[in-house]
Amino acid sequence: MQWLLDLTPDEWNAVRLSIKVATWAMVVSLPFGILVALILARGRFWGKSILNGIVHLPLILPPVVTGYLLLLSFGKRGPAGAFLAEHFGIVFSFRWTGAALACGVMAFPLMVRAIRLSIEAVDRRLEAAAGTLGANPLWVFATITLPLILPGIIAGMILCFAKAMGEFGATITFVSNIPGETQTLPSAIYTFTQVPGGDEGALRLTLISIGIAMLALIASEVLARRVGRTMEIE
Repeated sequence: MQWLLDLTPDEWNAVRLSIKVATWAMVVSLPFGILVALILARGRFWGKSILNGIVHLPLILPPVVTGYLLLLSFGKRGPAGAFLAEHFGIVFSFRWTGAALACGVMAFPLMVRAIRLSIEAVDRRLEAAAGTLGANPLWVFATITLPLILPGIIAGMILCFAKAMGEFGATITFVSNIPGETQTLPSAIYTFTQVPGGDEGALRLTLISIGIAMLALIASEVLARRVGRTMEIE
């Protein structure tokens, strides 16, 4: 564990910032992810395929393209960025909030897909039975659908977190690589690989990245199994 204690302040900042950015990206994306997954799983409307394509576009586009589009839209001179900065004081470009936005956009398709698959696996007859007893659709979703899709929600959250922890291209394009502000673990590793004698620092941060990713995946499995056992008991 001595190698962990040898981390420099900048390296610790990169670790803390990555966890902070990934957590915010996951939490803010969650309500939108559930809503979009529900629309794609249950909706019947013209343009559903287009919406599905837009949602999954970040998985297909080069991350640099996604980052550049975010810069055009949410930069200080972009329409959305200028509006948010002027009316709400929210600034994304070259801030950690921008890194969270970029990570959230890149990880959003993975969250939506996991939740959508869970929604599509729900037996609609259970919801229909609750509806015949007089429950309104919102109550049916909260008491019947939501508990049933909880494993998918947990899986989607963990996938979003893990993807956000590893995001590099969109983040560095949108918010650059500023130590202490926007330099996440991937950006810090990249920086170390570009300077002489940086191999040791790059290796330390790489091992930390692997450790965090493994912990996230293990936590996902444990939580999903606990939720599954709880549902079986009930």
